[in-house]
Amino acid sequence: MQTFEQSLTRLEEIIDIVENSETGLEAAMALYKEGLSLSNRCGELLNKYEAEVSVLKKESDGLFSQAVFNES
Repeated sequence: MQTFEQSLTRLEEIIDIVENSETGLEAAMALYKEGLSLSNRCGELLNKYEAEVSVLKKESDGLFSQAVFNES
């Protein structure tokens, strides 16, 4: 199974191939399907990693507590 970085690199390669070459329809569709799969994989990995990220929060008493990271 590919790492996030490997998946992202391959996705960038696919985008470059499709944008900068005269790819035939069948090859373009195969690349599209591969890219979609890689995009989904990257999204799943990002969601997994985001769930694992935590932050240290300074409480009013000066002590720190650990909390789950939340963007909002």
